[in-house]
Amino acid sequence: MPTLFDPITLGAIQAPNRLLMAPMTRARGTRDHVPTPMMANYYAQRASAGLIISEAIGISQQGLGWPYATGIWSAEQIAGWRRVTEAVHGADGRIIAQLWHMGRVVHPSFLGGAQPVSASVTTAPGHAHTYAGKQPYTAACTLRRDEIPGLLADFQAAARNAMAAGFDGVQLHASNGYLIDQFLRDSANHRDDAYGGPIPNRIRFLREVTQAVADAVGADRTGVRLSPNGETQGVRDSDPLPLFIAAAEALSAIGIAHLELREPPLDGTCGVGYPPPLAPLIRPAFKGPVLLNSDFDVARAQEDLGAGTGDAVTFGRPFIANPDFPRRIAEGLPLAADDRETWFTQGPDGYLDYPSADGSARRQSA
Repeated sequence: MPTLFDPITLGAIQAPNRLLMAPMTRARGTRDHVPTPMMANYYAQRASAGLIISEAIGISQQGLGWPYATGIWSAEQIAGWRRVTEAVHGADGRIIAQLWHMGRVVHPSFLGGAQPVSASVTTAPGHAHTYAGKQPYTAACTLRRDEIPGLLADFQAAARNAMAAGFDGVQLHASNGYLIDQFLRDSANHRDDAYGGPIPNRIRFLREVTQAVADAVGADRTGVRLSPNGETQGVRDSDPLPLFIAAAEALSAIGIAHLELREPPLDGTCGVGYPPPLAPLIRPAFKGPVLLNSDFDVARAQEDLGAGTGDAVTFGRPFIANPDFPRRIAEGLPLAADDRETWFTQGPDGYLDYPSADGSARRQSA
């Protein structure tokens, strides 16, 4: 039975343990979405993770609508991320870039007043985070079929830019109610063309984006993140199990390096309304490594590895306050608690100043 401290092969990446760092938006970029020097220190502090999956990185201005989040479409952004990857590699770590298009969740204020794009004309519930504070979401316009090749080219370019920036691979953010997820699930996809309706059509965009990225950087350096159970940002599906089994089969056929499944547990820690995780039923459809995510503790993580539900687990918040999280678990050391108030602030507080177990924070000024 594998343990969390056994190595694992994830395509072209050899991870020394199965305690992986999940992608987490931390809003430490510039207003122009360029990575800042403090980010290199933050990620290097956490290099003992078996693999770091970066915060979500916008593939284009059209796809990025979060204040102080980062992109990877400009030379300056690539150079900023290169400082991060060099710092992680210098600390003997591995890091991949999570590629992000937010779709209907982008507020027009990020787009010069233009409408966001999505699978269909729909509006996300709630309010967007903008530089002017929270503002109501607006209706997205439907991506025309003749616009989809341009989106595929944007994903390919972002993947190539990530490799130029020194990342060890990429992961497609196809979960959490963002653009690819908006195509997948029937609450957001009302199309009547080849990208809507029956399941083979609704997984088409996911399949095409994944194939385009795999063609650009190699399937062995390409991963995908899905969120099969429950609703995120108003995106849900009336019959998710056959949908996500079909998606997993399509991704398996491409031969990608890993499939990550983000599924909040049934115990209510992520809110009410979530059905049981579908990972045990999806697992047989994907032949490569499966990563499990969302509110795992170590005991549950080891139990699911032992049951064969997944091959590794990505941890999010534990890595915020515990930069040396794998060491603390290995040695039975106490875990520090993170400060929610500093999750999305722009300074080093709550970002660089969480100490390792030996008391050092390795904090540097930005």
